Amino acid sequence: MVLKIFFPQCCNRADSGLLVGRWIAGHDSAVVLAVIHYPFIPGQVKQYIQQMQAQSGVELSVLGSWSLPKDDQEGMESFLRDLSTIFPQERWLQISRQVGKTGFTCDILNRDQNGREVQQKVKKKEDEKTDGEAGAEGEEEEKVIFVHYEQRKVMLSQLHPIENGVPDPKTDPPSELRQMFQTVARSHPLFFLDKYDDGPLKSTHWQSEGREASIIVELLKQASVPLCLLISWLLSIWTWICNIRIFSLYPLRFLSSKLSTCVQLSYRTEHMRTLSSPKPAAGHTQFMRKANILVSFLVDVALGMLLISWLYRDNHIPMLANTLVPAADHVAKELEELLQWLMGAPAGLKMNRALDQVLGRFFLYHIHLWISYIHLMSPFIEGILWYGGLSACLGLTFALSLLSDMVALLTFHIYCFYVYGARLYCLKIYGLSSLWRLFRGKKWNVLRQRVDSCSYDLDQLFIGTLLFTILLFLLPTTALYYLVFTLLRLGVVLFQGVLHLSVDFINSFPLFAVGLRVCRPYRLAEGVKFRVLCDEPGTALHLLMEINPLKCSTVVQTYRTPTYSCYPKDSWAALVKKLFVGELIYPWRHKTTKTD
Repeated sequence: MVLKIFFPQCCNRADSGLLVGRWIAGHDSAVVLAVIHYPFIPGQVKQYIQQMQAQSGVELSVLGSWSLPKDDQEGMESFLRDLSTIFPQERWLQISRQVGKTGFTCDILNRDQNGREVQQKVKKKEDEKTDGEAGAEGEEEEKVIFVHYEQRKVMLSQLHPIENGVPDPKTDPPSELRQMFQTVARSHPLFFLDKYDDGPLKSTHWQSEGREASIIVELLKQASVPLCLLISWLLSIWTWICNIRIFSLYPLRFLSSKLSTCVQLSYRTEHMRTLSSPKPAAGHTQFMRKANILVSFLVDVALGMLLISWLYRDNHIPMLANTLVPAADHVAKELEELLQWLMGAPAGLKMNRALDQVLGRFFLYHIHLWISYIHLMSPFIEGILWYGGLSACLGLTFALSLLSDMVALLTFHIYCFYVYGARLYCLKIYGLSSLWRLFRGKKWNVLRQRVDSCSYDLDQLFIGTLLFTILLFLLPTTALYYLVFTLLRLGVVLFQGVLHLSVDFINSFPLFAVGLRVCRPYRLAEGVKFRVLCDEPGTALHLLMEINPLKCSTVVQTYRTPTYSCYPKDSWAALVKKLFVGELIYPWRHKTTKTD
């Protein structure tokens, strides 16, 4: 039988006294949390342990005694051993450290059914050769392993499961190591007692030299309460404004769902509600989510202020306004030249001249309308940019969302060309597929969603053949216009997709968790590793427990903030199929959202 004792490194040179800790239920192991120094009154020790147990919720008890011999403390070991009658336990650990040695010795006192103490032999290194003799004597031997751990790191760390998901405590009880981490983390009231306290008890733990605190952190805690109340009040006003009846009308509701700026505003509103909640974080996951949201918001605002300082310095906004109108004219001119090229013989292809002229003039008319619209709006562009640039004070994500909406408005004519070409092309594709089934004597069964056999008369076959011939010979002209405008539309979609990905990256990237992993890797633990610390003859085996930090990729995957993800939800094969049949594509939207 092996008894594992988790011993804090800060107590290796503690003065003699009592070991306070917890026996881990279901496992043959104990966790030492602190050493209460001599002199003490046993009644005060019991009262102190009961108070700490009520505050922490951990089943604390006196595990045994700790002895570090000194010149003026003769007979201390026998005195501490006699305390086992005052603090009755099934096991009493009597740990001592000899001067000049690194390892500890441990004697275990067990109580029999009559309550009498029975000293149990502990198997040591020099006794391994006499296993046969010890077995013949019939005495039960127990081997002790000391696992030294750094108490501060273990208390502040969060042990993550190896596999995805948190184990169910009903079906999967926590492991011995997880219970040890939870015991140290929940026993933080025990670590408030330091050497500067005037109480009758003195103890050794990781904060015994003084409590670890920060004046800045305490001031922020005091300022967070009125700040959260102010944010909650502002959010309540904003919610009341958004709930006005006029904003729930269909046109405004539909427009707000399509504008990236409105989506980002609603997303940040949810973030502010989470941060301004007066309730403390329920667990580690919720705390990390709040911290990631706060750091992401601060970085977003900082980047936005940098953008504002660049925009409103050296007259950059007038320069952008003076560049925007000529750029729009240049794009319109290039589109006119492209349409003139399509209305001729593009790449030597023979097109249907009548359909080619109709489509070309139709699109040229839209370009002229668009140029007129741009020149009508040109006096207001500088003002729009000036006031729109102020949105960057809310964060860089608002500026990027506004830029995406402006790109959508400035390229609305390209979107119209794409929709016209796609609908016309899709109509011909589905018409040809339906007429092709007519030639084979089949039809599409709408009720059963399958292709069934069908008999057609002569008139139906004649009309079908005529329509199939017309659609087939007009398909190349329509397909060429559809191909050109689809490529233009994909270029705009690609640029907007980059903007949406940037916004999504700033919103969802767990900056606090990654910073914690880089600066304090022990805070996010994936597991532990052990190395031999001491293996001296005559002493127990001593191991040093070190924390394995979580991988950076796992940190990002675990603590990434959920967003309205702008990543493509369709596979590449599905996108190619949509392009081939002429369906409208919106790669940054969800599959379940309505795209037309």
